[in-house]
Amino acid sequence: MTSTLAPAADLRRRPAHRDPNVLRWLGGYASSAVGDNVYYIALSWAAVQAGTPAQAGLVTAASALPRALLMLGGGVVADRYGPRRVVLGSTAARGALVLTAAVLLLVTGPGLWALGAVAVLFGIVDAVFLPAAGALPARIAARSQLARVQGMRGLATRLANVLGGPLGGLGVAVGGTAGAFGLAALLVGLSLPLLLSVRAGRPGPADGPGRRPVLTELRDGLRHIRQDPVLRPLVLAVALSDLGFVGPMNLGLTLLAQQRDWGSAGMGWVLAGFGTGAGAASLLLTWRGRVPHAAAVAAAAGLLSAVAVAALAQVPSVPAAAVVAVLIGVSAGLAGALCGALVQVRAGAACIGRVTSVSTLVSFGVAPLTFPLVGGAVALWGTGPVFAVCAAVSALGGLVVLVVPDLRRAELP
Repeated sequence: MTSTLAPAADLRRRPAHRDPNVLRWLGGYASSAVGDNVYYIALSWAAVQAGTPAQAGLVTAASALPRALLMLGGGVVADRYGPRRVVLGSTAARGALVLTAAVLLLVTGPGLWALGAVAVLFGIVDAVFLPAAGALPARIAARSQLARVQGMRGLATRLANVLGGPLGGLGVAVGGTAGAFGLAALLVGLSLPLLLSVRAGRPGPADGPGRRPVLTELRDGLRHIRQDPVLRPLVLAVALSDLGFVGPMNLGLTLLAQQRDWGSAGMGWVLAGFGTGAGAASLLLTWRGRVPHAAAVAAAAGLLSAVAVAALAQVPSVPAAAVVAVLIGVSAGLAGALCGALVQVRAGAACIGRVTSVSTLVSFGVAPLTFPLVGGAVALWGTGPVFAVCAAVSALGGLVVLVVPDLRRAELP
């Protein structure tokens, strides 16, 4: 299957970090990402106020299941209607949904069922939004700029993580949970004018998917992945890396801090170390734009990240853990950005949404569903063995890259 971008996108020669079109996209992406962080803080706070910690955990995890079940279909939607159009529609829907939650909290103070319904609906919209958002960079930048764009996206994500917590806390302090939801809706809404101004290339006339049944188009996308000698093992490598990484670095880190008596401040330092390292990796890619031997470097970085994740459970002090977290951030950030750029280069314009949905399914949909399993395993065997097993799963992703010759030699344009 051959795929081409529209000439307007292919002929753009300026670096991505100097392209006004890419910068408008980046501003919209950053505003939406900050809004997402504020939304999750508001949701968790409202759920804790309305029920027990266990019930609050179910509410905050409620969006993961529809995301996992529907994300592959979301990739078909992105390819059928174009990533830009789908991002705009789903962003508007997300903003309206969060604003509705703010109004409900302000007027009636809804209980856990209403909050759970908001979370489920948000997950359904996310299943459409996430593949389109992941596919859009390939439509606004030349292939030679995709690594730089991934670095810029990583910087925006780090910024959102840094700003989301304080802004969410400020929203709760000033306006209660309704105010925090309202602030999240405002931030998501502010991204719309910027995204509306973004110009996106289109597939060539022979490449766009037809109006066939969704399952048929999904099978075509899966067949495209299966038949590509680089894309098939690359998607598998990404899935294994995410599956082993997300659990210990989310719920596992909280349990580790509790076990070591680091407290919330100590966990904050570890998270700050991870964010600093990941931001440094994103900044490097934004500056360099291209890394030679991209797949081999991604594999080495992924293996280093897995070793560091296993080591994190063995360090006794907060300073040592923060240093290890910096190493995890640098290596995981570099591996993730390079693999993301390689996926977009190999996917082709006509299938980019479906390929993106498959490559991100584990990270956004499946991995969060493993949190209860990670928590139960830590309760039975402790953090050390669980972190080691998860790290071994993550390391398999790097090994897949190294043992498949076509993938190991893969380069970015």
